[in-house]
Amino acid sequence: MANDIEKKKEDEYVRQTGSLKERLGRVKKTRWWRFGIVALIYVLWTLWMGNPLLLLGLLLLADIYLTQFIPWGAWKGWKPGPLRTLMSWIDAIVYALVLVYFLFLFVGQNYQIPSSSLEKSLLTGDFLWVNKVTYGPRVPQTPLHFPLAQNMLPILNCKSYIEHPQLDYHRLKGLRNVERMDIVVFNFPAGDTVALASTNPDYYTQCAMYGREVVRNNKDKFGEIIYRPVDRRDNYVKRCLGLPGETLQIKDGIVYVNGKAVPQPKNVQYCYYVQSDGTPFSNDFFEELSISNEDQARGYISTSEYVLPLTAEMKKTIEAKPWVQNVQRIQPDPGETLITYPVGTDYGWTHANYGPIWIPKKGAKVDLTVENLPLYERCIKNYEGNNLEVKGNQIYINGKPATSYTFKMSHRGHPVDHPHLLQQGPQAL
Repeated sequence: MANDIEKKKEDEYVRQTGSLKERLGRVKKTRWWRFGIVALIYVLWTLWMGNPLLLLGLLLLADIYLTQFIPWGAWKGWKPGPLRTLMSWIDAIVYALVLVYFLFLFVGQNYQIPSSSLEKSLLTGDFLWVNKVTYGPRVPQTPLHFPLAQNMLPILNCKSYIEHPQLDYHRLKGLRNVERMDIVVFNFPAGDTVALASTNPDYYTQCAMYGREVVRNNKDKFGEIIYRPVDRRDNYVKRCLGLPGETLQIKDGIVYVNGKAVPQPKNVQYCYYVQSDGTPFSNDFFEELSISNEDQARGYISTSEYVLPLTAEMKKTIEAKPWVQNVQRIQPDPGETLITYPVGTDYGWTHANYGPIWIPKKGAKVDLTVENLPLYERCIKNYEGNNLEVKGNQIYINGKPATSYTFKMSHRGHPVDHPHLLQQGPQAL
């Protein structure tokens, strides 16, 4: 039976020979239909990409499906055996990887939530499917990468990409722009430089905490320091609150945009000190309130004392427990010294009282001074690719004195639990 199937496959495969006219004359009608469908999809994709040179790829598709001047399927005519079986597996795997590569780049991609920063909206460990068509997919800037890994290959623990060539930023047309309250997945803007053995907090925060030389020279603790291209940086998921051209501020933990408080989500959480009468907090208690293991570990003081993030409904549930003695909201400390954006500059801002800060918008101009330059330095230098220097009290951009700057890109703002508030526009996935 197996031999009959193999013999049938051999009979079906006919290696193309002869002139172009002879080859086209042998093509079965079914292969013309398959080529037509694939060619139509490819032409539509080329129009979306906006690059007519990509139409040259039709010649390759025509050879694969019709003329076969390159003997793509020659192995199908080999005698049955281990080598032919191996080639059939390789053929199937390569086809699947190419298909997955294009789906992930231009249609959508799956991600897993790594932290509890959006707890009650998205849970730690949840799997997401990100629709890239909504905002328009970004053409890969690092095209040579393994399609199923972001920046490191598991087990091998090495880079999953080749840094060169690097393509210019280009985003395809999408259905709409980012809107306030959208939950977006993006490449972490401060992830351009990474200490491999200590990725959290980020490299720049660790340099502010310990000193740049300490981080760079202590490889036992921090590991090798590497650079990552934009599209190979770690993926983060946050809620967008500030849009291009708006002024964002946080007062006592409440977010304000252009001076108006942003309506709080239904399940907004605040930190509370919770104390029992000595009764240990049980696993059943935490499961009832859906408090994650991460939040339990972070808020542990003793078996009868915790600092926990709670919604209004969760607070009521805890206060109803007869053995709970104290549930008190932890107010922001005016003297809080946690590192905030911009790292290395002290404006006296905290995570609970931050800003105001204006979010750059494409085509908008901002007046620059030595005092406000740190707010926009990364946008001007790292994100928009300018050479920026300060000599005395004079700012130089691309070697010329500058008292203002007109932004090339729009950016986004999201008050998050890391210090980099301004998010480069093109990094959104």
